[in-house]
Amino acid sequence: MFEAVEELVAEHADLEKKLADPSVHSDQANARRLNKRYAELTPIVATYRSWRQTGDDIETARELAADDPDFAAEVKELEKQREELTEKLRLLLVPRDPSDDKDVILEIKAGAGGDESALFAGDLLRMYLRYAERVGWKTEIIDATESELGGYKDVQVAVKTRGQTEPGQGVWARLKYEGGVHRVQRVPATESQGRIHTSAAGVLVTPEAEEVDVEINPNDLRIDVYRSSGPGGQSVNTTDSAVRITHIPTGVVASCQNEKSQLQNKEQALRILRSRLLAMAQEEAEREAADARRSQVRTVDRSEKIRTYNFPENRISDHRVGFKAYNLDQVLDGDLDAVIQACVDADSAAKLAAA
Repeated sequence: MFEAVEELVAEHADLEKKLADPSVHSDQANARRLNKRYAELTPIVATYRSWRQTGDDIETARELAADDPDFAAEVKELEKQREELTEKLRLLLVPRDPSDDKDVILEIKAGAGGDESALFAGDLLRMYLRYAERVGWKTEIIDATESELGGYKDVQVAVKTRGQTEPGQGVWARLKYEGGVHRVQRVPATESQGRIHTSAAGVLVTPEAEEVDVEINPNDLRIDVYRSSGPGGQSVNTTDSAVRITHIPTGVVASCQNEKSQLQNKEQALRILRSRLLAMAQEEAEREAADARRSQVRTVDRSEKIRTYNFPENRISDHRVGFKAYNLDQVLDGDLDAVIQACVDADSAAKLAAA
């Protein structure tokens, strides 16, 4: 069933050898990449080894039980452990979201419901801040527009981990399920007749963009040289020292003629080209993040809900996975783990079924 894991075991052993080599750590970026992959594979390898060992132990216990019935109970206990390890290993092998380890930008926007919606947005902000505090994450409010009654029309928060995390425990891995419309049912502070109102707030969650490194393939470049023009030294209008570089895949052009030599102008033009390609890559990443934001919340309307917070019944319901609990007060105080885990489990089950 888990034949493919042997390849991961071999990769894990290879990474262990590489990380033991001091020369690898001279390149910090590469060392971080290797460490990250090693950390991803370690729980899989450890569980697989336990799974195989338990299988061997079962065979031994069965042989002993043939002569001594007292070992029959041990066989049952070992078979139970084997089943648990099988399920754990299956979950560890579920394809991971490559963004799971990333930090996030979380935005909460008031929607239908006026001032009550803005107050609810403030409640959601407090919920996420308390949850982050519980799990040891750092938070920073980037921008906020407060309402007259003390809530928020719009607030953006950066949520970051403190160092390396276990697989599946990163900020994006847990908070990506929060994107969508959150509906609240309660008696607003502004309601004099005691009637229950329904309002909504939207939550947008996007992985925080990292600095994009630009790698340029020399085969993708067209380099033209020409004579410099304008005021300058002896090389102006006399030698082909000016350089124009075209990045063929994107059509981006960079040129330089200020330096005295062609080599110097080429280096300067390459610097300009790299910066322009970097800006393009970052803009593309931001566009993808914007698309993800739009897909999470099309309209902040009460009907497009992923979750309902019912105050009179102290009930929270997640409509995507059928989760329901009657501890709303605790959830709003940051006890979000059970709600999020229900979404994680449903997502894992869907991926397992697809695999």
